[in-house]
Amino acid sequence: MHEYSRTCAFKSIEDIRGKRVTIMGLGLNGGGEASARFFAEKGAIVTVTDMKTHEDLLPSIERLKDLEADGGKETEGKIRYVLGKHELSDFENADCVIKNPGVKFEGNKYLQAAKAIESDISIFLRFSKSPIIAVTGSKGKSSTVSAIYYGLKQAGFNAFLGGNITVSPLTFFDKTSSDTPVVLELSSWQLADLRGRGVLKPYISIITKIVPDHQNWYGNMTSYVQDKKLIYADQTRGDWTIVDFDGDEPSYAPSACGVENAEGKSWGDIFASESKATVLRYSKTKPDQKMFGVWDENSSEGRVLLPGMEESEVILDNLKVPGRHMRTNVLNAALVLYLMHIPAERIKSILENWEGTPHRLQYFHTYAGSVRFFNDSCATVPEAVTEATKAFQKPVILLTGGTDKGLSFEPLVKTLKDVNNPLYPKKIFLLAGTGTDKLIAGLSDSENVASATDKNIPAASGKSSGVDNVSWEGPFPSLKEMLSAVKDYIDRNNIQNVDVVFSPGATSFGLFKNEFDRGNQFMNGVKELFN
Repeated sequence: MHEYSRTCAFKSIEDIRGKRVTIMGLGLNGGGEASARFFAEKGAIVTVTDMKTHEDLLPSIERLKDLEADGGKETEGKIRYVLGKHELSDFENADCVIKNPGVKFEGNKYLQAAKAIESDISIFLRFSKSPIIAVTGSKGKSSTVSAIYYGLKQAGFNAFLGGNITVSPLTFFDKTSSDTPVVLELSSWQLADLRGRGVLKPYISIITKIVPDHQNWYGNMTSYVQDKKLIYADQTRGDWTIVDFDGDEPSYAPSACGVENAEGKSWGDIFASESKATVLRYSKTKPDQKMFGVWDENSSEGRVLLPGMEESEVILDNLKVPGRHMRTNVLNAALVLYLMHIPAERIKSILENWEGTPHRLQYFHTYAGSVRFFNDSCATVPEAVTEATKAFQKPVILLTGGTDKGLSFEPLVKTLKDVNNPLYPKKIFLLAGTGTDKLIAGLSDSENVASATDKNIPAASGKSSGVDNVSWEGPFPSLKEMLSAVKDYIDRNNIQNVDVVFSPGATSFGLFKNEFDRGNQFMNGVKELFN
């Protein structure tokens, strides 16, 4: 695992002026664009290079039009573009390269030629004085940071939100100070780009539930988790680390992943034993032993107990957003607000009005008076789909599938096979992709799921489950075709009082730019067809 330098190419923000900076990866999600604008406005000589073409990147380029260099010449405060390719000289001659987190250092000749490498996150952390609240994990990161940010703003803090949630912290760098808390969602890749730098020292860090993810990138769970651990690596006793108290699935518990002396331990136990900060835990149920942190008592009363408190205190009750897993995310947000000295009663009144996060079990449309549609496009692991099917306390019509990330679909298949589960899906529609192929293989082996025939695939063997004749249809090569089949099913059978949930459990490569584009296309398609 590559370690980066503790020394920065810039002694101060003012030292950026006149330096040659290469932005590796402009992209369309805002990170590269924000970096390009930030360094150009600070007076750097900026080169933006991306393997994508000018046409592919046009939306980002248009937004940077005011900073474009005339004739592509190197000029302070202007941007020169090298697109559709990388040129080694742009990396060799740069004082600093700003790296895209989606690019591996290992085996990359361009990055290995650079004198210094930073990321937008590392630059922000090096020079901002803001107290940091950092969140990572496999599931629930975005909902957790969104709820924290909402709570801080409602409580009167001049807070900011950035990171993996598609907002670069460089966009608000100049507005931050020691009085402005910054909430950062950090992916494993963004954390890996901080290894060795010693710049991430959050006042509060949270690791949400750990499940297998990005195994096509990492190849194993231990490497993936090693990057997650970086969130607390440089914390001290005066900081807080918040980690899971509940157990893991046996197939990806630490002992199953080759961690020594980990028998009977969860990933949360491992994190708690390593962090130098004061550790708090979170649990979906009341623990059977004394625990400092938060837990959900009787699924309706969130309680907190900190060191020094004699009795626990209620900090969370009713929520607008559905789902047990979402409640855990908001409970962690409530704990952060409590650590920021917001009174419990105020926390409860604030968070009961939080309406959730775009693309995460987001309600957005009703058809025929009682058919509700939910967009859960940011569910990119199979376990997130399992949680989505349980969030509504009644069977849903599930729309799922996409591109594989080297993950096992066994937990999801197990859920979809369990006809004794009262929340067993009413109907399943599949979107094409390599992940869907793995899911179909599991579903086709089930005696409890009947396969419906459509023009895309031959009929597969299967039996009626005896529970509303549950079946699956697909895979459909496009959202449009899948939604047409959903509408035909609802209209033909006069379906009423049902929730339709789009929860892919896979990545969006191939059909969409990213999971946010996927979610937007889904919502637009639903509104157009189900009017």
